[in-house]
Amino acid sequence: MAFAVQPKQTVVFTGDSITDCGRRADHYPLGDGYVRMASELIVARYPNHRVNVINTGIGGNTVLELNDRWTDDVIRHKPDWVSVKIGINDLHRWVFDREAPVTPDIYLETYDRLLSRVRAETKARLILVDPFYISTDRGSGSTRSLVLKALPKYLRHVEKLSRKHRARHVRTHSLLQQQLKHHLPDAFCPEPVHPHAAGHMVIAHGWLKAMGW
Repeated sequence: MAFAVQPKQTVVFTGDSITDCGRRADHYPLGDGYVRMASELIVARYPNHRVNVINTGIGGNTVLELNDRWTDDVIRHKPDWVSVKIGINDLHRWVFDREAPVTPDIYLETYDRLLSRVRAETKARLILVDPFYISTDRGSGSTRSLVLKALPKYLRHVEKLSRKHRARHVRTHSLLQQQLKHHLPDAFCPEPVHPHAAGHMVIAHGWLKAMGW
């Protein structure tokens, strides 16, 4: 499979803190995570491509916050590709914040609307990156086990939207769970949500593989 991103195309990455990864502060403009790693690996393998990579991730965001800034942070860039990684904050609000929940149904409806706008208002193709949780604690009744119990509902919606919108699908939760069969969670993440460099490298590699790199 040939690399899907063509020379001089624009790729917009958006989402929550895992995409943000300091891009609005010390690690401007691409952050210090999977977006920067993927961008640099594209340069290493395809030095003549000169791909325009834009990171508009913001920590703490759910699909509702993405909806508020979608025109300015995605549509106006006239991208050729839009990569979205969103969902873990939505899940946390549903499970732990009953006053402002982002239920799986709200997640699906809002996410679908955002992707439909991309297809209607730009020529961009889509890449959907699964939310993930770097833990194996499924049965203890702890906070972590509650998250892992709820996560499949959101993952099924990403799968559904990937099919509907003909998106490339990066199954990061499955990729990281495969790693946890061989390594402790701390090898990738100091806590289950925010990876350090090794975890981001797994995400970047999964993203590039989905794009035929």
